[in-house]
Amino acid sequence: MFKIGDVTIKNPIVIAPMAGVSNSAFRSICYNFNAGLVYSEMISDKALMFSSSKTLEMCQSYETEHPLTFQLFGHDMESMIPAARYLDQQTSCDIIDINMGCPVNKIVKSEAGSALMKDPAYAIELVKAIVDNVKKPVTVKMRLGWTKETINCFELALGLQQVGVKAIALHGRTRGQMYEGKADWEYVKKMKEILDIPVIGNGDIKTVEQALAMLEYTKCDGIMIGRGAIGNPFLIKQLDDHLQGKDHAMPSYDERIQMCYDHAKRLCDLKGERIAMKQMRGLASWYIQGMPYSAKIKNACTHLSTYADLEKLFGDYLAEIHKHQSADQLDDATC
Repeated sequence: MFKIGDVTIKNPIVIAPMAGVSNSAFRSICYNFNAGLVYSEMISDKALMFSSSKTLEMCQSYETEHPLTFQLFGHDMESMIPAARYLDQQTSCDIIDINMGCPVNKIVKSEAGSALMKDPAYAIELVKAIVDNVKKPVTVKMRLGWTKETINCFELALGLQQVGVKAIALHGRTRGQMYEGKADWEYVKKMKEILDIPVIGNGDIKTVEQALAMLEYTKCDGIMIGRGAIGNPFLIKQLDDHLQGKDHAMPSYDERIQMCYDHAKRLCDLKGERIAMKQMRGLASWYIQGMPYSAKIKNACTHLSTYADLEKLFGDYLAEIHKHQSADQLDDATC
């Protein structure tokens, strides 16, 4: 357990903000599996100021989604401050996070995301103005720096702590690395040593063993799981069970397929079937990652149009797996 400002986080399992993934449907699943804290998708300050219907929808949440962090991205004070005020006063989020970690070109071209790390003095000034204008705790998610030659995460984090930021989430890569190479947990460890506020470690957490290794090595307050939770929310429960001293079992093929159905139903309720199933084209294949004979099924996922399509595709696929398993058992029995 740790606290971000006055918000209690019951365990160290934090689910990262992921574009196109971290909506209410996904977040509610994560909370069902006992995540300690879940982030929203990135919310654009300017889109919020222009009252974009899509962006306003992103600011909605279920009553069961608490504690919840809404992540804001942008660069200009004249839009970031009122956008932060909107999240503070007009939404039910518990924490407001400022994105200084997104490395994608579309974001950094507007000087947002990890581009803010190129000017730490301005980044600190911007965040101070936000802290001064909201009541909810403000956090920052960042990378090590813009490039390996300009790593400045410690300088920036100390400045942010001084102006009232309540926690730092650190991804152990530079912007130049994008998502390549290995995340350097040494920086997470050092960040925890120099800050008085909570530190959340991020990067290369896809198994229970990796999560425990980060917690043990860095002594960070929370571990942030990103892509490792897509199609595998069971990881959250497995880690939580382990932290509570319980045994954790791997999900069966049937459980993984049923979880995919549940995700699709939640997404249909949230966005309507047409939009939901377009999104499930990319998400469904994650649920069968590593399952036998899945290559052909993953390709078929790109053509999903209705929930019935998903049930038919995965129902037939599961039947094929059971058929092969029965044949294998028969062969073993006759040896």
